[in-house]
Amino acid sequence: MSINLFEPYKIGRLELKNRFVRSATWDATADSSGAVTEKSVALYRELGQGGVGLIVSGYAFVSPLGQAAFGQYGAHTDDMIPGLRRLVQAAHQGGAKIALQIVHAGISSDYLYRQGITPLAVSSTPQSNRPHRQMTEEDIETIIADFAAAARRGVEAGFDAVQLHGAHGYLMSQFISPLTNFRNDRWGGSPENRRRFHLEVIQKVRQVIGAHFPLLIKFGVQDDREGGLPLSEGIKTAGLMVARGIDAIEVSAGIGSSAQAIKEGDPERAYFRERAAAVKQAVTVPVIVVGGIRSLAMAQSMVDNGDADLISMCRPFIRQPDLIARWQRGETKAAACISCNKCFPIVRRGEPLECGEERRQREEASHRA
Repeated sequence: MSINLFEPYKIGRLELKNRFVRSATWDATADSSGAVTEKSVALYRELGQGGVGLIVSGYAFVSPLGQAAFGQYGAHTDDMIPGLRRLVQAAHQGGAKIALQIVHAGISSDYLYRQGITPLAVSSTPQSNRPHRQMTEEDIETIIADFAAAARRGVEAGFDAVQLHGAHGYLMSQFISPLTNFRNDRWGGSPENRRRFHLEVIQKVRQVIGAHFPLLIKFGVQDDREGGLPLSEGIKTAGLMVARGIDAIEVSAGIGSSAQAIKEGDPERAYFRERAAAVKQAVTVPVIVVGGIRSLAMAQSMVDNGDADLISMCRPFIRQPDLIARWQRGETKAAACISCNKCFPIVRRGEPLECGEERRQREEASHRA
């Protein structure tokens, strides 16, 4: 029997109007302090009206040394709360729920390098040609407290959930991966020690936000480089995170990536489908799958097959913020996004987030006129 993806769905006590999630997307609209701007509010208002059940915010740094990129949202001081509250209000106006994603970049911060600031690393890494400093025990405890404080600010700003960013090579990935964690203390070495940071962050955050406030994680369940985090260890960690208080897991990449760009004209490829299915077999909370999903048929297939409970997308909503509303109206044409990644070079130039392919077509038409 086919599951209706447009019916309400619950993550813990959080009821969503459907099973579609807008995955966290860096939009570079925050000001130099990390505060929300009018461009940010307009973007989230449009997303909220587009039919998606849950919006996950662009990643917000938990401390200044955790900032990954320019234009990134901050959740590092109480001064950020009024602006973050405006994002919540904008999303809610269209009937969407919204989660605040919080992150520490660790060594993976282009922003800090460009500012001439030495980032903190899980371990001293001789093969890295960038300056960095290995974290002390005190640094680690401070960062755990920073995650908790950022989560508290999300609650105070009115977000419906908080999501930890535990993927894509940022600090949580760096702790759990044998590729980047060479510590010989209680934070490294064995799988139990390498996953300790995840479990301590979850426990501290849960203490601050309470027993029932929805807490999610975007989790790189497997690395895609030789010698990296194996899937079996990622799945074991997923179960332990649920026991510690995680309410839903969005399955994504760790260090390295198997997510090759979908070429124009090629069929879509849900590149984390098998990993999501493996996680779903091991946990009792909802599993969210992201990556390469472009059609309602693919989304329906994964949910009906029991591979995931919710469907998450990022780039399709850059080009079509109202994609889910279109699908719900019966316009079942696949997303126009071709995963060309031309949207992100635009953002890196400091320009507003938009579909690069649409921009190219518009500029060509203007030249022909």
